[in-house]
Amino acid sequence: MQLPWKDGRLDEARVAWRATRHEGIEWCPVHEAPGAGPRETLAVIRMAPGRGYPPHEHLDSEDVLVLAGGYRAELGEHRAGQWLRYERGSRHSPVALGDPSRPSGPDNPACLLWAHARGGVRNLEVGESSQGGFPEAHDSGHGG
Repeated sequence: MQLPWKDGRLDEARVAWRATRHEGIEWCPVHEAPGAGPRETLAVIRMAPGRGYPPHEHLDSEDVLVLAGGYRAELGEHRAGQWLRYERGSRHSPVALGDPSRPSGPDNPACLLWAHARGGVRNLEVGESSQGGFPEAHDSGHGG
């Protein structure tokens, strides 16, 4: 897969984003391992300012590189250029930095993440599990 780049950055306007059931969150799968059940997934995730995922637990590890903007979670704020690893069993509920009442732009950027998840997640609000590496990966609403 070729992601669209412009001036050395991901061209968000040309990414084939998929909606999730979480307002303001989109994702673009780069690679999904074949088969059913929990599996490896590589994706670019876009969280609009002030938007985020519900609390979830990782069923295996996930590596995240913040490409732009940033997000806040239980372990603090994470900004562009930072790499994180969430180990199996870790729990968090990331929310993009910024003001959700304003459109995203240079002074209120969306959070862009490169994420490599293995084994899926369990949504702690409703107790359901995702088959792919992300909360939104494999249900009809692409959200989880």
